[in-house]
Amino acid sequence: MSTHNETHDTHADAHEHHDSSIYLKTLVVLFILTAITVGASYIDFGSGNVAIALFIASIKAIIVALIFMHLKDEKPMYGIIAMAGFVFLGIFLMFDLLDFSARVKYQPFNYSPVVSTEKIPGASPAGTEADAEKAREKGAAKEGEKAGEKK
Repeated sequence: MSTHNETHDTHADAHEHHDSSIYLKTLVVLFILTAITVGASYIDFGSGNVAIALFIASIKAIIVALIFMHLKDEKPMYGIIAMAGFVFLGIFLMFDLLDFSARVKYQPFNYSPVVSTEKIPGASPAGTEADAEKAREKGAAKEGEKAGEKK
């Protein structure tokens, strides 16, 4: 029983809470990276803007995982597994972007948009007041027919 308490105490010592300075430094680094992301968005890199933003966001996610999820204090294998997830997510997104940028025509070949030039009576705002009056008359006539059918 005493060995269980001793191992528990050493495990608790390995997970001491950080002092507030490490969180303040992390906050400053995250603010700086956010400012870099915003600054990079004002520069035209073409389709590279998305890649730059994703790269900086990945760095920020790694920092948050290491500090706030305490992965840097755990066994190195946990950190490697978490970082591998971020790396494979980045690879997946890069292949998606490459595939999307390689497509020339986004519409299917058998798609042809239907263009209607027919005027719809009573339509607003393109319809005229005369069209609206005709629609009202047709509506009144239909109501009269329905009233006649009920009798």
